[in-house]
Order: sequence, then structure tokens, then C-alpha cells
Amino acid sequence: MDPLAIPEIVIGRLPLYLRTLDLLASQGQTVASSQELGSRLGITSTQIRKDLSYFGEFGKQGTGYDIQYLREQLRSILQVDRCWDVALVGAGDLGHALVNYADFERRGFSIAAVFDKDRQKIGRRIERFEVLDAVTLPEVIKERRVQIAIIAVPAGEAQEVADMLVNAGIKAILSYAPITVTLPEHVRVHTIDPIRGLQSMTYYLNPDQS
Repeated sequence: MDPLAIPEIVIGRLPLYLRTLDLLASQGQTVASSQELGSRLGITSTQIRKDLSYFGEFGKQGTGYDIQYLREQLRSILQVDRCWDVALVGAGDLGHALVNYADFERRGFSIAAVFDKDRQKIGRRIERFEVLDAVTLPEVIKERRVQIAIIAVPAGEAQEVADMLVNAGIKAILSYAPITVTLPEHVRVHTIDPIRGLQSMTYYLNPDQS
């Protein structure tokens, strides 16, 4: 099936299903119903069954889903049954935290190289990585055939970095810069903005409540 034929919102929910199945498996559970998954995620069981039906039939009516089998299928669909190399641009505090985030490796992603343009950071080490000069980025990306990158730079530098990554052959970008970068349609971009998340919640709070 053409990957673009599946609604993007459906693909966005698949990692949630996989994460929940991983949790259930870690608790020793072997079977889960769509109702149970839905109650944990705040998604209707009908929606879960519809999402999964795009890719085949994975459960039996009255029995539910075999957790291990469905985990394997979702990992294959999301192509995280292998490990993807990731380039990280930005060796500041956030970059340090991302290098040390162990869940990347457990979920199918491995930081392959760290870049920065700050002369004071180039050549220093973050764990097992030597921070590379950003000017070497195109060469390293092409040599190691990296397709995914993480941007951990200030907003004012994000577009320039994103353009450099795309020109080097990057096909998917996870950006922590609080700005929308403009890129070609064939490049997948996902932005994580904690401030936006916090501000969207404070609307509902009572500032006078103790």
C-alpha cells in the first residue's frame, strides 16, 4: 500500500498503540482488547479497530489482540524493527539531554553524530561523541547515509539548519526549535514545543487558586 494513502493522523496514533502495548507486555499481559487500549488512551475502540484495519486484521472478535504479535506488526509498519541513525544538530543543554535519553535506542533510534557551529563546543565530547563542526554536516550525512535529524538550536537558527539538513539528504526532521520551518513537501517535519503546550494549558487554570 502507498504510505501516503494512509491518513497522517492514523500514522500519528500508531506509536501510541505501540507504547501502550509495550507497557502491557512489561506487566506480563498477553492479550488486550480494543476497549482496554481505548480506555488507556482516551480513544474509542471503534477508532482503534478502524486505524488498524488499514494494515490488516490483527485481532479476533471476542478474543482481542495478541499483544506480542501486534507489537511486532506495528514495529514493522512503523519500520522501527531496525535501528535508525540520527544526526543531532545543537550541542547545548538540550543536545546533552537528548544524547543521554536512553529511550531513543530502545525505540529504534541511535544518535550517530552531533554537530554545532559554536567554536567553543566543537571538539568537545558529549558522552561518546565528539562535537563536529556543522560545516562537515553534509559530508558526514552522506557518508553515513543518515535520513533522520534532530534540531536542537535556537529559533533564529532553525531554518538555516533545516535547509542545510535537507540539502545533505535528510528526509525527516524532529525540531525542538519553537518555530515553524518551511521545507519541501517530501521532507517530514515534527515540531516539539513545550512552551506552546504549557501555554495551551494555563488558559484553563485559575491563577488565584492556592
